[in-house]
Amino acid sequence: MGDRVGWGIVGYGWVARDYMMPAIAAAGHRLVAVADPDPRARAKAEADGARAHADLADLIAEDEIEAVYVATPNHLHREAVEALAASGKAVLCEKPMAASLADAEAIAAAVWRAGAFYGTAFDQRHHPAHIAMRDAIRAGRLGTVTSVRIVYACWLGRDWAAFQGQDNWRIDAGRAGGGALIDLAPHGIDLVDFLLDEPLRDIAALTQSRAQDYAVDDGAVLVGRTGSGALAQLHVAYNCPDPLPRRRLEVVGTAGLLTAEDTMGQTAGGRLSFTGGETGLSEPIAFDETLSPFVQQVRSFSAALRDPEGRAAYSAERDLHTMRLVARAYAGAA
Repeated sequence: MGDRVGWGIVGYGWVARDYMMPAIAAAGHRLVAVADPDPRARAKAEADGARAHADLADLIAEDEIEAVYVATPNHLHREAVEALAASGKAVLCEKPMAASLADAEAIAAAVWRAGAFYGTAFDQRHHPAHIAMRDAIRAGRLGTVTSVRIVYACWLGRDWAAFQGQDNWRIDAGRAGGGALIDLAPHGIDLVDFLLDEPLRDIAALTQSRAQDYAVDDGAVLVGRTGSGALAQLHVAYNCPDPLPRRRLEVVGTAGLLTAEDTMGQTAGGRLSFTGGETGLSEPIAFDETLSPFVQQVRSFSAALRDPEGRAAYSAERDLHTMRLVARAYAGAA
């Protein structure tokens, strides 16, 4: 099949259409086909040069497809991943892993049973600024890391998806599994693991339904602790106006502070700096501001598909742990 990986997409919504489809092309691979029950989505996929199917089974039957990106509403992840894993396709599934912990556990079991190559689409692991932060931490530039502080917020009103002619499934507890916490906090939980090379072990949360007129949480604050004792604070929200500063990642240590601004999200760019613990002086840290985390994610997953040694970077067990932390956070908040 050559170096170019043939990709399929299940669920051709805005993330798949605006970010994943261009990322597949930019990474040097090709989108073969899309599966989506919505005829408007299928028409858009065909206009983008892909074959379009109403049923997942027809996409699975496409021999040219080696890897599939699952971008359906959360409650449909399980059905898609189980079928794809059983077929032998590699699967990159959007976060959160599922709308419920039970479905996430079933996904992990299906992946293990089939021996399938699976990854959850934590694209923030592939942002060049976040990679530079991890490298600096590993090199000891921060000394002993004491805490990670994350703000990842946006404005998500009831009519957020109206411009696409779609309803907003992210505010439907049955389809999404929750609100801002289940949608945004998994990125932060996963980033703590990525940056510190150890996962959160303990977690607690408070949620709010403060500004939006829907039933799911529109904001949450989570606190956690790793096994070695590093603390984490996460503030996620659907109730923060987009023009405000709302995306910030800090890692604090005994020798300094790393600060990333406007790096969390689907696009390239942002700013990264180091502040010395003795001097208090800040200096910028260079990284490639042109590299999209989505493009890098496609490159990484496709390379691991070709070279199994790269698959160690992906772990259904790790992603299931993240889902368990999300479930514990909601349980504690309740």
